[in-house]
Amino acid sequence: MSYIGREPQVGNFQVCDAISVVNGQAAYTMQVSSVNVSPETANHMLVSLNGVLQAPGSSYTVSGSTITFASNLVTGDVINFIHILGSVLDLGVPSDSTVSLAKLTATGTKNSTTFLRGDNTFAVVPAGGITEADMYRLSANVSGDLTPISANLERADDATFAKLGTGVSVSSGVFTFASTGLYLIQVIPMFFFDGGADSNVNVLIQGTPDNSTYDDLATAECGGDQGSNKKKQGLAEAYFNCTNVSTHKVRFRSASMGSNTLLGETDYNKTTFTFIRLGDSQ
Repeated sequence: MSYIGREPQVGNFQVCDAISVVNGQAAYTMQVSSVNVSPETANHMLVSLNGVLQAPGSSYTVSGSTITFASNLVTGDVINFIHILGSVLDLGVPSDSTVSLAKLTATGTKNSTTFLRGDNTFAVVPAGGITEADMYRLSANVSGDLTPISANLERADDATFAKLGTGVSVSSGVFTFASTGLYLIQVIPMFFFDGGADSNVNVLIQGTPDNSTYDDLATAECGGDQGSNKKKQGLAEAYFNCTNVSTHKVRFRSASMGSNTLLGETDYNKTTFTFIRLGDSQ
């Protein structure tokens, strides 16, 4: 390629510190500013001894930061200079702590919570896996049609239970999320049918986007055999997109219960309410 003016130079060009000859010694350490340097190979150097350029490989060899002449030098010999040329199209290895962010042209905020992406942009480390999971249960039986179910609610507290993250909080039967996100909501109710004429009972998941108006999202419905006392369990689940923890909330209601009972137990799970954050809100 042709250039107007001087052709650009490429490589890591360094001039070694002056080296004093030791009588009867062939090997010497190369340094730049008192720091050891290691050329790519002997062919990437210009070495002058007693005013004569030396032939790489035959007049001297290199191993790491050590140059070894073919024969021992004696008093009166002078190492005029050692120029390290670097490698063509190779800037060499920068010294520690010499490459600044400006040289990387990185954007974004550098701190303990971010990482440098391949496009030289600092970004927040994405959360890995599920970050919130919680479970509540009925600690005792409740009866009747309830909107919402607010009595006898407790977080599961068995010796092996643990919530993940902050968990949800509940007040007067209304559950509030600790963080926004897309949640899987489940209710598994256990019903006791008293043998009366009622054939169907329900527990429903309800959600609100404005902390006021609630919609039915899913229902767990069970039918009882008339004339017999039986326990049955249902299941209902829904995805709930919480984009604002102040306004997006969940509650549960029972319907068509008649004289039947929704069962609870404080020592283990019978009727449960589960909240799992699957990922970011959409």
